[in-house]
Amino acid sequence: MKPALALVPGEPAGIGPELCVRLAQQPRSDCELLAFGDADTLQAAARALDLPLRLLEASDTANLPGDLRLRPVPNAVSNLFGSTNPGNARAVIDALNAASDACLRGELDGLVTGPVHKAAINAGGIAYTGTTELLAERAGCDVVMMLANDVVRVALATTHLPLRAVADAIDRNTLLRVLRITEQALRNDFGIARPVIAVLGLNPHAGESGHLGREEIEVIEPVLETLREEGLRLVGPLPADTAFLPQKLTGFDAVLAMYHDQGLPVLKYSGFERAVNLTLGLPYPRVAVDHGTALDLAGKGVADPSSLFAAVETCARIAAQRKLAG
Repeated sequence: MKPALALVPGEPAGIGPELCVRLAQQPRSDCELLAFGDADTLQAAARALDLPLRLLEASDTANLPGDLRLRPVPNAVSNLFGSTNPGNARAVIDALNAASDACLRGELDGLVTGPVHKAAINAGGIAYTGTTELLAERAGCDVVMMLANDVVRVALATTHLPLRAVADAIDRNTLLRVLRITEQALRNDFGIARPVIAVLGLNPHAGESGHLGREEIEVIEPVLETLREEGLRLVGPLPADTAFLPQKLTGFDAVLAMYHDQGLPVLKYSGFERAVNLTLGLPYPRVAVDHGTALDLAGKGVADPSSLFAAVETCARIAAQRKLAG
């Protein structure tokens, strides 16, 4: 049976709804989709694109271009593309929670999420740091953020921290947890029997034998030795400025970066349009687009749907891999 995936458009004033309308035009042989969101917003996006959209009940079957099964999560106030309204923050969070709960109950096999607007959600009175953190808390588990495209997979030891806070956040327990979760996901979700993970150093030149910082010697290297004794195949710590050379990447299944902007600029340069954001460690696969709400493009019909298409393909592939593994 094909995996059944939840689809959450995200911020209603952004490009997420129209990307979902474009997605609904594509025949799918790899999965079935069930959207969680506001029906009026999706219909407005379809009109803006001049594309057909037929919203179906969750129990129906999508057969034609433009068919999209929907579990309605209505907005509280009317929506205008390009202009966020904090009054709809609760609907955005409710859609994410409902989709997550359906996955946790086993009703759906994975979750694909569109872009959300953090400022709008917080302005709506909801404390929100990110969907990754929200889903991890709801599932009660530790997770790792990974971004991936057709060229490279980059996992992050730390995510959205000020640069001056990064060094203090990289400790033994954090690195042990992140590397174990990443290695397990590479095996279970990507079907790589013995993955090789390149681990970047924190400092320039990976610390230059302690002359440019001692985090590599005192924290990173001891963690790598511990995990190698457990059987993990880890290379590093490597200088970040040379680890992404194409000839080196061919020997790695993933790269662990110590902080957000250490690894992600390379990934986005190598193929931003097809890049996706994965949450490793959840009981179900979650894949998101790797771009923002693009309010300036919303409703104009010019937004590139490639990242959402890639997110669905990736989530379907991982969900199928998990079902096959039992």
